[in-house]
Amino acid sequence: MSKSGEIEIEEFSKVDLRVGVVKKAERVPGSKKLMKLVVDLGIEERQLVAGIAEWYNPEELVGKHVVVVANLKPKRIMGHLSQGMVLATCDEHSKPVLVTVSEPVNPGAKIC
Repeated sequence: MSKSGEIEIEEFSKVDLRVGVVKKAERVPGSKKLMKLVVDLGIEERQLVAGIAEWYNPEELVGKHVVVVANLKPKRIMGHLSQGMVLATCDEHSKPVLVTVSEPVNPGAKIC
């Protein structure tokens, strides 16, 4: 990585971005920030833990087509397995906005 934060295309190509459809969403008990999502990635469903619970209600997330980092190493967050990451904007002064697709596509579609 260069001093300016730029990466080479080869580095970026390692990231597997996929469209996922949220099938289930629930708040993580004991946390104000965390939401547990079940996301359909076409060939499988995965559980993701996202820090969006302060801004979203579970019922408004179900059915959304979101962008997921599908090849992120799984990690336990507050005892819940997170098998990827849902992408959102990152402005600390406003509501995070989930990265979605403008038209419905099949779950698991690769972002290219």
